[in-house]
Amino acid sequence: QVRLVESGGGLVQTGGSLRLSCVHSGGTFSNYAMGWFRRAPGKEREFVAAISRSSTNIAYADSVKGRSTISRDNAKNTVYLEMNSLDPRDTAVYYCAAGVRLTPVTIRYSSDYDYWGQGTQVTVSS
Repeated sequence: QVRLVESGGGLVQTGGSLRLSCVHSGGTFSNYAMGWFRRAPGKEREFVAAISRSSTNIAYADSVKGRSTISRDNAKNTVYLEMNSLDPRDTAVYYCAAGVRLTPVTIRYSSDYDYWGQGTQVTVSS
């Protein structure tokens, strides 16, 4: 059974940076495309960023494009999300997800992912 464990969340001031990590275990990491999603208080879960199995396809939500970088290290079974210029609107629980049948189109859709982590809280203070 695949297990995903996120870390790196916390409290940061506006304009600060964070690097989230997600460690994948219980399967062959390189077989999975990986995504980051977030859920802000009172809102639905939304797509943040995703990366294909070999890192050839990367996608970002417009809300984080230009100030976020998703990457993966297949040797460490880990996917990262670095976020800069953080704003209170980025406050949310951030979830890591893994999918084995994702395409460059479906990589943005949470319903197409197979496994999810428990999430890590990111709070940006004003």
